[in-house]
Amino acid sequence: MSLPAAPLWPHVHALGVIAQLGSFTLAAARLGLSKAAVSQRVSDLERAVGVPLLQRTTRSVRLTEAGKQLVDETAASFAQIEQSLHGVRDLALEPRGLVRVTAPVALGRQQLAPLLDAFLRAWPGIRVELDLSDRLVNLAHEGFDLAVRHTSAPPDSHVAWKLCASRTLLVASPAYLKRRGTPGHPSELADHDCLPYLRPGPAVWPFEQKLAKGRAAGAKPAPEPERVRVTVSGSLRANNSEVLRDAVMAGLGIALLPDFSAVAALRAARLRELLPEWRPIGFFGEGIYALRPWSPQVPRAVRTLVEHLRRGFGEGFGA
Repeated sequence: MSLPAAPLWPHVHALGVIAQLGSFTLAAARLGLSKAAVSQRVSDLERAVGVPLLQRTTRSVRLTEAGKQLVDETAASFAQIEQSLHGVRDLALEPRGLVRVTAPVALGRQQLAPLLDAFLRAWPGIRVELDLSDRLVNLAHEGFDLAVRHTSAPPDSHVAWKLCASRTLLVASPAYLKRRGTPGHPSELADHDCLPYLRPGPAVWPFEQKLAKGRAAGAKPAPEPERVRVTVSGSLRANNSEVLRDAVMAGLGIALLPDFSAVAALRAARLRELLPEWRPIGFFGEGIYALRPWSPQVPRAVRTLVEHLRRGFGEGFGA
């Protein structure tokens, strides 16, 4: 008995999306269908092939052996169809379509969101959904086209465009320094009111002494830079650099901040950089990147947004 193959392609595709996301609810959202419609497609497909394709429980859904075989053998074909559709769409004179972007809250609010007004005016055919979250989302599973991330090592499994360099700054307000004095060495931070970023365990700030660049020919090799780890404490810990920056400006203490959060206050003399001859290490990322799961083709709307962000972020934050 032959199967009605053509009408079943959407059903097979729905099965593959369920397998990827592990949830009828997430699959329905990705496909733009109701949960009941997705469930009906799977039931119709199982009836057509004559074997169960999914094992359902109240807590999970997973493929049977037959379902896994069907998904594995058709995944490459659906991926090729998706790539072909992107390629044909990109033949249009103007890039268009929806670009879903995720970014950390502080970076997104302070640096990314202000760039979108000019972008959307320049490219009226493109729509942007910006999700601000400090949670590290799975781009492929959650349907995002692009992530803007503050990192030192972008994952090898992703395409990464570097937008600019970034560095970590040790800062305090002039009022706090007048009241408590200015530390001259990282070890002195143990006696100061410090406002650490909220992470598990004790707050330990590592520093490395900066060495002079370059040396004369024949000179002795440069010594190893001094490294210091200091345990700090204070009246506030928070997992958002904007909150910490505002607390520092209010005179509550000293904090390590990414440059993009501190630059405006530094220029306005509301903050001062401390210990410039020392470099905080292993704390915040050393670059701002746009990331995308690897694929042979990048939609034109995504490429257009990345190029706009590269121009907008420029050479960095000038802190």
